[in-house]
Amino acid sequence: MDPKMFKPTLAEFLGTFTLIFVGACAVVLAGQFGVLVPAFAHGFAVIGGAFMFGAISGGHFNPAVTFAMLITQNINLFKALYYWVAQFAGAILAALMVGTLTGGYGETIGSISPTGEFVKVAVFEAILTFFLVSAIFQTAVHGRAGNLAPIAIGLTLTMCILAGGPFTGASLNPARTLGPALAAGNIAYVIPYFVGPALGAAFAALLHSRFLKD
Repeated sequence: MDPKMFKPTLAEFLGTFTLIFVGACAVVLAGQFGVLVPAFAHGFAVIGGAFMFGAISGGHFNPAVTFAMLITQNINLFKALYYWVAQFAGAILAALMVGTLTGGYGETIGSISPTGEFVKVAVFEAILTFFLVSAIFQTAVHGRAGNLAPIAIGLTLTMCILAGGPFTGASLNPARTLGPALAAGNIAYVIPYFVGPALGAAFAALLHSRFLKD
């Protein structure tokens, strides 16, 4: 590994681990308390993770966000590949640990993403991811929120999960989908959760970098 990449890669691993560990734990409680618990848990996890690790890596914690940064040349392919490995590794480890520590509730972890119809799920995820990446570009990339950027981004994620959670699980994050899916031993439903966030992130990134920058 390039020594310069060690700290940001580790930060992405830890930040993604934090997000998926907290989120997967919260999803277990959704059956008792509804979508509010996972929505706010994920939002707060992003806020905390951004303040903990954002200054080191940029605080992506999401392969779709990294993809958005790549296609707008905010990072290069070399860094993106390191980040993707770290993000998926962090998500998989977090999901496995949650399943182990809570007594092996693999089906519950996997159920954060209902199968649904491919196109509908992908479109829903794309729209929600567009909202999230829009917030990231306007507050963090364009620097319009200062130190409040993590809060704005975390609350946007909370908003998206409150709206989309009952329909698709509101993943907005391929790592958040793949980690629990592997822990549950069921990856049959993951493809639209890769396609949707990638498309939504790309559209938001290009829109905000080319037309809504100034």
